[in-house]
Amino acid sequence: MQDPEARRASGQIVRIMGSDINQKSVSAVKWAAMGTVAMFGLQLVTQVLLARLLGPESYGLFAMGLLVMTFSNFLADFGFSWGLVQNQTLSEEDVRFTVTWQAITGLAAMALLFFIAPWVAVYFKEPRIAPVIAWMSLTCVLNALTATGSGLLRRQLDFRALNIIQLSSYIVGYLLIGLSMAYAGAGVWTLVAAWLGQAATALLLTYARTRFSLRPLLWYEGARRSTHVGLTVFVTNLCNWFLNNLDRVFLGRFLSAHAVGVYAVGYNLANTPNGLFLNALQPAFLATGAKLQDDLPRLRDMYLSVLATIWIVILPLFVLLAVTAPALIGVLYGKVWQESGIVLAILALAMPAYITWGMSTPILWNTGGKHLESLLQLPLIAAAGAALFLLAGQGAAVVAVIAAATLLARALVIGTAACRRLQLGLRQLAPLAARAVAMALLAGAGSWGGILLGAMAASHPLAAFLGGAVAGGAVLLVAVLAWPPLLGERVVGMLGRFSPPLPASAIRYLRARCGVDEHPIKRDNDVGEMT
Repeated sequence: MQDPEARRASGQIVRIMGSDINQKSVSAVKWAAMGTVAMFGLQLVTQVLLARLLGPESYGLFAMGLLVMTFSNFLADFGFSWGLVQNQTLSEEDVRFTVTWQAITGLAAMALLFFIAPWVAVYFKEPRIAPVIAWMSLTCVLNALTATGSGLLRRQLDFRALNIIQLSSYIVGYLLIGLSMAYAGAGVWTLVAAWLGQAATALLLTYARTRFSLRPLLWYEGARRSTHVGLTVFVTNLCNWFLNNLDRVFLGRFLSAHAVGVYAVGYNLANTPNGLFLNALQPAFLATGAKLQDDLPRLRDMYLSVLATIWIVILPLFVLLAVTAPALIGVLYGKVWQESGIVLAILALAMPAYITWGMSTPILWNTGGKHLESLLQLPLIAAAGAALFLLAGQGAAVVAVIAAATLLARALVIGTAACRRLQLGLRQLAPLAARAVAMALLAGAGSWGGILLGAMAASHPLAAFLGGAVAGGAVLLVAVLAWPPLLGERVVGMLGRFSPPLPASAIRYLRARCGVDEHPIKRDNDVGEMT
């Protein structure tokens, strides 16, 4: 039995380690949040400019090629790099083994994609995409090698470097290369060159930051640990690819490149903010959770805080986006893209479910249920595929409804599994859901009223959009200030710790009205609570 002095020393070590993890987690989330905001603004401006310059046809061709390329990227990555994040200990052999097999699978995927390009063009009945796919196959190798360095940075919770790399590579690829070629009239090749430029820049910057060993290593004593994680990630990624892309696979088969372009713009505008959110925060959540695999109460509390923020803060913002979607498309893209408005409105309502799913999967991975993500989603792939095969020919709006329903089903299935593993029930979730519904109704009603007033003031879509956005935001702000408990203690705690732009006086006011501890970071069990 351990003596009292040893127990005190052990407790002190645990507290020090917990404090260190907590500080790194907070820093990681803050950098991820700032990077998400910056990247969203940058992507929005760039995508609008490129869409106006290129038109639906070029966007549709690129979207078809991108479907196949993203599938090949899953084959190229194979998931070895995630072992660098998940393994509790890491050696040089782990890194060398990962680099070697990332390179091998990347080259294999590139060769496969290059040779099947003509058959893909036949499937889509669009011969113009064959050379597009052939050139885009180069990104399989570039992204596979980048994944090793990105995995090391995620393990270190160095999201400052990850965000700088992401922003810098996007600027090089899309602003410097993409916009220059678009103005020169390069058509779809604008997007191909921009994608390649971004991938190459990301690889160079990631390697410069991590300087991982390039010496090949085909096998070593601990390889089974990495291959087990890699195989699980690979199967999971395949399932996720099908669920994320089946809509465009069938849309491209049954309709034209123009329809695919219209759908892609609406989908991208809805998906960009939550895609950035997941890319930034899911790895931080996964890496932090990996260090807390044996501490179920902290994982539970962390997950509840994340769910509260998604449902009570992010859901109303997407409702606002859905209500103002047609006017927003008119303002940003012009009349030629007006059909994208209904697609954006439908998908925006489902994006909080997408985020809920994305932030639930790390719980499965960190509680010994990593295999469940793919197994639970297999029936959804079959159901979505059948629905799209039967109905995709009826247009982009119908496809958007099927895609939204699939996202809701995924969130329900994976979220339920995560709650069971954390022993969470309706008693803990119902208050969060009730607040979320109230906030969503307020956002929808305020936005709708604002759109009507804006349309009465002027016929231009800008008036309707500004009226809806301002009125919806104002209603939410007034409601929160008048009754802060509408947010709840968890959301207020999250805002206080991860939203530095908010005035300190506003945070103190919300804390006081909700009864939140002024200095929660002092609690010993604060590592995973984030409140």
